[in-house]
Amino acid sequence: MGYEVEIIVVDGGSMDRTREIATKKGAKVIIELRRGYGRAYMTGFKYANGDIIVTGDADGTYPFEIIPRVIKLMEEYNLDFVTTNRFARFEDGAWSPVHFVGNKLLTLLFVFMFGILIRDSQSGMWFIRRSLLNNDCRFMGTGMEFSTEIKIEMIRRAKKWLELPISYKKRKSGKTKVHWFRDGLHILAFLVKKKILDIFGMMRKRIL
Repeated sequence: MGYEVEIIVVDGGSMDRTREIATKKGAKVIIELRRGYGRAYMTGFKYANGDIIVTGDADGTYPFEIIPRVIKLMEEYNLDFVTTNRFARFEDGAWSPVHFVGNKLLTLLFVFMFGILIRDSQSGMWFIRRSLLNNDCRFMGTGMEFSTEIKIEMIRRAKKWLELPISYKKRKSGKTKVHWFRDGLHILAFLVKKKILDIFGMMRKRIL
């Protein structure tokens, strides 16, 4: 498409050949030993130089082949942020019944609490214009709740945004690090905390 492209792999101390293979393929490998899904993304954002940043888990679950089409869509319709909906199409075994139901419930709570109409609040594939991640953009979540937080913040900042259906696949190897009960509680607690902070922020503006 005529773009300069960089690929960044944020590695959390893997014991396989991830770093070796990624480096050999031309990727920039960043080591981030501090734990947390959100922490990895925040570290990656610091090193990303592109005007458009595309994210996704490196386990084969997300369809990176759609990137050129989505970039064209962003250009054509001047979109600032695109998030994705894994519930549209998914392979057998892509997630357990518990994870499926948990993600559905968290999405319903997300919509109810923040009034943002999306179908998948936990999807990890996003297309973000760098301009949205400016100096006053601060994130609280360092864990799985980051996936929820970034949607709230980017959608609020974006002039135009879109949620696209994608095909979600079964991971190619290894085991997921998602613990449905622990991470679900963390995300729920974050949603409550975020909503309370929003209410206090609105009250403060009215007083001022």
